[in-house]
Amino acid sequence: MAKVVVIGGGIAGLTAATTLASRLRDKVEVIVLTKEPYYVSGPTRPLILTDEERFERIIRGYGYVGSLGIKVVYGAVSSIDPGNRVVKYVESPPYGTAGGALSYDYLIVAPGVVFDGSGITGYGKWWWVNSNVYDPGMLTELKSKLWSINQGTVLIYAPKAPYRCAPAPTETALLAHTVLKHRGVRDRVRIIHVDANDKTQPPIIADKVKELYDKAGIELVTNQDITELSSNEVVTRSGERYKFDVLAMLEPNRAPSFIRDAGLGDNWFEVRSPTDLRHVKYDDVLAAGDAAKLPYPKNQEIAFESTLFAVNKILEDLGVGDRVNVQYAFVGWAYLGNIEGRLETLSLQFGFDYTQQTPKPIKDPEPKREYTVQKDRWMQTYLSKLFGY
Repeated sequence: MAKVVVIGGGIAGLTAATTLASRLRDKVEVIVLTKEPYYVSGPTRPLILTDEERFERIIRGYGYVGSLGIKVVYGAVSSIDPGNRVVKYVESPPYGTAGGALSYDYLIVAPGVVFDGSGITGYGKWWWVNSNVYDPGMLTELKSKLWSINQGTVLIYAPKAPYRCAPAPTETALLAHTVLKHRGVRDRVRIIHVDANDKTQPPIIADKVKELYDKAGIELVTNQDITELSSNEVVTRSGERYKFDVLAMLEPNRAPSFIRDAGLGDNWFEVRSPTDLRHVKYDDVLAAGDAAKLPYPKNQEIAFESTLFAVNKILEDLGVGDRVNVQYAFVGWAYLGNIEGRLETLSLQFGFDYTQQTPKPIKDPEPKREYTVQKDRWMQTYLSKLFGY
């Protein structure tokens, strides 16, 4: 019986675990190692700002996963020893054991990303002034700030790509505008979006975002990365200073440090190709999801598709002829808020067909309410499939 250890209990990790368990059944032992006894989905999370989403709709536990015969271990990875096929972990309260080690025949590394602000001067002292839509706790703080501020400046920041969920910073800016407009205080609150990239992400919808920013009076500053933070001001590499009353800064992203420490990559896990997610040195260690170094955006759909490539490699290795159908074709939706201040967010549909040699971008330039509804249904479908409800 092959033993597969999966690091990460998110979309990528659970896609790998449930697919292998269903395809191989008693031919495989699957263990998921995850830090938390619950999962909070990301794609619809920004709508919590406008009360169009609720946490209870996007939080799931792992009971269903256990009922499939998959063992779930709650713990934080401390090290990977790929030469000896061992993953060590430490306690992750409240349900983790005192720590231990897991041996494996195959290891799938899908821990997501780390938000690392350590390269920003002053971050160690002033980290607490920041809030954003990525972390559930920070999200509730940001919501509280947007619903209470009556004058001042809201500053949004996007670091250099790649980072998780490319449109999230622009979604934050437009949803902040929506809330402030709805409250009747928008004319007294300045919104500034500082972006380290040459245009807002993803580039395919940057023109539409700029058009809406102009209509909403949102100021956009590009090609400026934040290098310094204080209690009420950020400084960019070129020396520009921006004061804020509310800061929604996404820190630069990287893979967890245990990947680097194990020699599996620097900022990201080094894979052989977009369709062969084995490590460049180890045949039995594969990556999936946001931690993998892929030439694609870091989003849920790519995490799902990349995981299936990893699964297929294991199935091939074990002599299983029935492969999973997979292709890098992505369709997604970006929240554009509501310029008029109604708590009825419109969304833009866009996508990429990576099955072609030159990826073909697609988009509908018309924001629609129905796309917001489609995104919600898409998210709930994933949750039902992987978590049983």
